Amino acid sequence: MTDDQPIFVAQAQHTWRDRDPARSLIDALESISRAALDDAHCPALRDAIDTVATVPFLAAQVPDLAKILPPHASDALCQRLGIKAKTFEADVGGNTPQLLVNYFADRLAAGESKAVLISGAELMYTLFGALSSGADISHWQQGGRHTAVQLGDNRIACTDSEWAHGLVEPIRIYPMFESALRHAAGWDHATHMQRLGGLVSRMSKVAAANPLAWRRTELTAEEAVDTGNGNRMITWPYTKCMNAILAVDMAASVIMTTVGEARRLGLDPARWIFLRGGAAACDIWNVSERPVLHESPALAACAQSALQQAGLPLSAIDLFDLYSCFPSAVQVACNALGLDLEDPRGVTVTGGLTLFGGPGNNYSLHAIAEVVSRLQARQGDHAVVTANGNYLTKHAVGVYSREAGTQPWALARPDLQAAIDASPRLQVNDRPSGRGTIEACAVGFDKEGPSRGMLIGRMEDGRRFLANTPRGDMAALQTLMDCDPVGMQGQVTPGEKVNRFEF
Repeated sequence: MTDDQPIFVAQAQHTWRDRDPARSLIDALESISRAALDDAHCPALRDAIDTVATVPFLAAQVPDLAKILPPHASDALCQRLGIKAKTFEADVGGNTPQLLVNYFADRLAAGESKAVLISGAELMYTLFGALSSGADISHWQQGGRHTAVQLGDNRIACTDSEWAHGLVEPIRIYPMFESALRHAAGWDHATHMQRLGGLVSRMSKVAAANPLAWRRTELTAEEAVDTGNGNRMITWPYTKCMNAILAVDMAASVIMTTVGEARRLGLDPARWIFLRGGAAACDIWNVSERPVLHESPALAACAQSALQQAGLPLSAIDLFDLYSCFPSAVQVACNALGLDLEDPRGVTVTGGLTLFGGPGNNYSLHAIAEVVSRLQARQGDHAVVTANGNYLTKHAVGVYSREAGTQPWALARPDLQAAIDASPRLQVNDRPSGRGTIEACAVGFDKEGPSRGMLIGRMEDGRRFLANTPRGDMAALQTLMDCDPVGMQGQVTPGEKVNRFEF
């Protein structure tokens, strides 16, 4: 054990269910940060914190909503806590919490920070209620004055053509990955739905036992796929309980430092949790350019690199939290790690975004806080957290341990991004005409039923096409749902903005 090794010394999580407009986002950040400081049982820790980072608010990505949200949240948090610190914020993405953890582990090991507070909160449940009722939340605008250092990748998430064809909302894109996964696995419809239902059921048992989970109802596999009792179809084949819950009020916080600083402060060594490995990389940015739609080379590379850095085989890991906005994200992560979807160790410690709740960009900070808490309670020795942003685009992985390991934190790690950037990508034909083969598809539902078929495929010349089924073509929508359409062919016709696919 070396003095420069990064460790976690405190964590906190909270779920509010009272929908209180008087509680602002900065109030929530302050509350959870103070809870984390209390968890350390060391009054001197507050004064040792010289670095503060906040996870971005998801609603701030919507221009009209950004106007009513606080600017410079990290600076505002420092003012509330009475801390003088260098402040950081990050770009949008579910990968953000683990990305921040990896980044600050490097800073701590390099001696650039002594102690780091990372906090995040989302009050989407209250925000949606206030927008509906007209409740006064004008005080939410009160933030900080000083701009923080910005981290992350803020490129536009999709192309104009992807947007036009419906490939902008995650609720539409992740089911498309699901269709590619099903075809690659060779599952018939019954087997596929059984696998999906079983995954959600197992995760629901974790959520039901978690007092912080937004939805604490244990579901059977049959209930997870049944469209009755309000569990309507959102995008085929995902029912409502397979979609991340966005309208939640939640917050989480962790505090990191080094072994040397923890000793100086007198923090209890029995509660130190080591970050043994970490990696981050992005897949090919635009979904339409990815040659394979059911795999994540970047996540596989991150997982392998982080475990190698940690000096641990996958078999040594006791706890997993795989990013779970939709079932396809969990399956892709399992495949990237080499973990069976039904592994008895499970895929989540929280219950997952579809049941625990998906508080915007901050979900994985809850996962990190939970594995820290469980490891401190000796409910395992080693844990892995994966985090994902955009559309299986941005990835970050962390390996957590009660043991220091034999190697110090490695500042110099493999350049995983270079290999991804050098990988081949497909050329997209924006005006495709001729025979095309389906590679992935999804059927969007509205209140009346199936309404829009969205497809990604390959033209005979090898170029990628995007298309929708003709409006009102119920026979085409039924075909997409009744069988495995991947590999089926049809006629692709260019449109002014939206291309058309017909069987």
